[in-house]
Amino acid sequence: MHETAKAVRRRSAAPSKGDLREQQILEVLAGLLADKSFDALTINDIAAGAGISRASTYFYFGSKQDALVALFANTVESLREKSRAAAEDSAAPQETIAMVMARTRDRWLEHGLIMRVAIDQSSAIPELDALWAETAEIFIEAIAAILVRAGVESGDGPAGAAALARALCWMVERSFYHASAVSPEKLREASETCVEVWLRVAGLDH
Repeated sequence: MHETAKAVRRRSAAPSKGDLREQQILEVLAGLLADKSFDALTINDIAAGAGISRASTYFYFGSKQDALVALFANTVESLREKSRAAAEDSAAPQETIAMVMARTRDRWLEHGLIMRVAIDQSSAIPELDALWAETAEIFIEAIAAILVRAGVESGDGPAGAAALARALCWMVERSFYHASAVSPEKLREASETCVEVWLRVAGLDH
């Protein structure tokens, strides 16, 4: 009886056929974006790439916009989780800053195209805009927590940790957005520069 229960739990934890098909569609979309702009893509392109009918594609996603939202959500979930963990990290601020930036850089290295497309489309797709704004707020909270640990005042003014964290967040976003479109080396350079700026803001550059 005990072994049977464990087997049921193992089976229920496995991805369903529908989950696998949905993931396949998202992988196809990610691949297509490397060769074609999102505006030029159609549901037919996605369906053909996935080897399913247009109607079957609509069963999983109501539109190509819905599929992009799901793809972007998957892409940033790890970044969100790691940002939350960084806010609670007890390591020295210098170490945490280096770790956060390395993880963020790696995410952009792996998924820069998807992130740029999603950011570009966010003005036309409210769900993308909301998802990126929520992700940014998590990152901002993590930066602010690290700044406070480094000795920055937690006040609400322009020199407070919250305001400085917001400026740092969007500096990183813009820097990584542009650098990731050029080359991995430019992204690494941008990451190193952002670390240097963050350390100086935190008073840790000496």
